[in-house]
Amino acid sequence: MKNAATRGQPRATAEIGSMILGRAPHAVIFVGPGSVGKTTLALDLAAGLLCQDPDPGSRPCRVCRGCRQVASGNHPDLHRLAPEGPGGQVRIGKATDPEPGTVRHLIGELALLAMEGGARVAIVEQAHRLNDDAQNALLKMLEEPPAGVTIVLCSDDEERLLPTVRSRCVRVRLGAVGGREIERWLGELGLADAPRAARLARLADGRPGLALAYARSADAERLRGEIARGIFDLLAAGRQVRLTTVRELLKTAAALDGALNETRRVAARDEAGVVPGPARGRKGRAAKNAVAAADEPAADETAAPKLAAADRRAAAATLVAIWASVARDLAVAQVGGARRIRELELIDDIRGVAPRLSAATLSAFLAQLAAIAIQLDENVSPELALDVVALSWPRIEATAPGAPGASSVNAAPAGSR
Repeated sequence: MKNAATRGQPRATAEIGSMILGRAPHAVIFVGPGSVGKTTLALDLAAGLLCQDPDPGSRPCRVCRGCRQVASGNHPDLHRLAPEGPGGQVRIGKATDPEPGTVRHLIGELALLAMEGGARVAIVEQAHRLNDDAQNALLKMLEEPPAGVTIVLCSDDEERLLPTVRSRCVRVRLGAVGGREIERWLGELGLADAPRAARLARLADGRPGLALAYARSADAERLRGEIARGIFDLLAAGRQVRLTTVRELLKTAAALDGALNETRRVAARDEAGVVPGPARGRKGRAAKNAVAAADEPAADETAAPKLAAADRRAAAATLVAIWASVARDLAVAQVGGARRIRELELIDDIRGVAPRLSAATLSAFLAQLAAIAIQLDENVSPELALDVVALSWPRIEATAPGAPGASSVNAAPAGSR
């Protein structure tokens, strides 16, 4: 496929190139980890289907009116749907006069004739956030799609989509992108010098969208470093310190989410040519509130930050993901894989502590984190989940403050002491 914006996904771009050249399916599922490029690939497909270049082999050309409208986000035949509102769900909408941003409103738009007389494309971002009612409403369109319509579902977890939905879609899988590819991309964009690009590529763990957000943010990398350091220091902390510190880490994770979301919002606005203005909508408010929650000390040290429930769950999920990265680095260091450590600022500490930890304990902890990540997505209390994580984190004795791992005492879950 020519002129693809998607990076590091040759098989996936080849598949959508064939769709552009031939007859596009009426429904496609792009499956892969978050921030790996699913929405970018969906926009590549939309640009190719809506391109006005007479030569199909040159689509998307990126210079015609159709391509420019897709790039600016205002093509009348491109419709996008994403989670919003309480719970971060893709909502079904009212039965009569459904509001914009809902499945029923999208169905109504797709029932109309194409404004430009050609194809029509609908992109559902984070389609795994469709509840069953919304999926069933969408299913009716998948069973009897209007002519010329291609619906693209972007999903981090296809198992959360109904089997009847999955069976009616062509599946395209996206995998993690190689670190060197992400480094080159950041360098080409002029967003990071070689050392920083290499560091961000490791932190992103194969997710170019996440690396890009970090590179464009003034605060995100610093906030993430503070979280990783705080998690590591908890190895030598007792029960009460862990329960108190995890609340502070949650607030920092909320600030990190806010910084990354603001970066993405500004990037989307700039790409669309929108005049800069104050942040609007839930994401803009969440970014502002998260930073405020991190900067202002709470009267009650154990109180959760004053954020919406969905934002607290998102922050908890971010914190759990970083916790998994630190734990994974400790496990990697145990088998001599220091070159694959992601948390480079902690590399010396990790090397020193890793031999003092039980490999079985770390493995069990990582499995527990994976289970908790799923529970957070199913609306479990983020504070309760993080208390469990903090108390399950292996504990080691230190001979001096700030020197975890100095003793040969075996590691054990904190809750067992």
